[in-house]
Amino acid sequence: MVKIIHGADFHLDSPFSGLSPQHSAQRRSELRQLPQRLADLARTEGADLVLLSGDLLDGMHIYRETVQALAQALGSIPCPVFIAPGNHDPWSQHSLYAGLAWPDNVHIFSAQTPEGIDLPDLGCTVWGRAFCTSHLERSPLEGLNVPEDGRLHLGCFHGDVAPQSDYGPITREEIAASGLTYLALGHIHQCSGLQREGDTFWAYPGCPEGRGFDETGAKGVLLVAAEPGQVTARFVPLCQRRYEILSVDLTGASHGATALQGVLPEDAAQHIFRILLTGECEAPDLSALERALSPLCYGLTLRDHTRLPQNLWARREEDSLTGLFLRSMWEKCQAEPDNQLYQLCARYGLAALENGEEGRL
Repeated sequence: MVKIIHGADFHLDSPFSGLSPQHSAQRRSELRQLPQRLADLARTEGADLVLLSGDLLDGMHIYRETVQALAQALGSIPCPVFIAPGNHDPWSQHSLYAGLAWPDNVHIFSAQTPEGIDLPDLGCTVWGRAFCTSHLERSPLEGLNVPEDGRLHLGCFHGDVAPQSDYGPITREEIAASGLTYLALGHIHQCSGLQREGDTFWAYPGCPEGRGFDETGAKGVLLVAAEPGQVTARFVPLCQRRYEILSVDLTGASHGATALQGVLPEDAAQHIFRILLTGECEAPDLSALERALSPLCYGLTLRDHTRLPQNLWARREEDSLTGLFLRSMWEKCQAEPDNQLYQLCARYGLAALENGEEGRL
């Protein structure tokens, strides 16, 4: 049995543009610590092999110091490490993959066709290839010819399990026909869990650090145990901070801040939240809520999805500017009940009128 750490999509030096400048700089610094956390995990788990399936770097314009730190961390791992460059960090003679002296235990795939590296001590062969441009319209498994020799054959590839893609489209039929025991993939930022096509097991570990609210929850790598005909995989969190989307129903809540505090976890100060305000209530004071809750979280944004209470809609029958406004908004909201903009207009317009009512018609 071979014990494997499978990671991908580190996106080192990502800008974190959705955060404040101070927090963006801190998050980039924390992200640079990720390779060392990976190395610590590999030593703790006694990994025999580390497979990194591309997009370790966020782009071509990256700090050399970041890549040097990556190389140093990977070099400290007491086992072979394989990297298959992806669409964000393609291999070329001008890339930092080619321009930096890498430790002896690190192999970076650079060919545009699959190549196999034998590891006699582990009784296995690792297959991989590189993105050499930012797009790849053919399957990265194209040309893969794994011999039926009873050995363990592992794949380290960057690609998209989809019939059509600009980023290395792979079909499930190709996975099944590859002959690989385990196919370690990168590109998709959500962990897929262990999948199987024919006799080939495969997975995406997802990104090990979320960078926005499209990458929520715990992020990490896969700890894979592989032997001919049998593979198991366990997700291991590596992220320092999570992005989370929470929802709070403010219907009947006398104090919005208290309701919001109730949904925050105990370790909220370490993580980044988007809270959706729902239910029926008068327009919440978002600025006041943010002032009350921001000190409790590393990052916080509020989104108002609440609706005008039904008892206030009854005032559309009034012979007043308020009634006239509510009648107009009632028709729009009834026609498009899911249109949040109309709900916002109704509540904030009512609040404005109530603070400056111009009298009865």
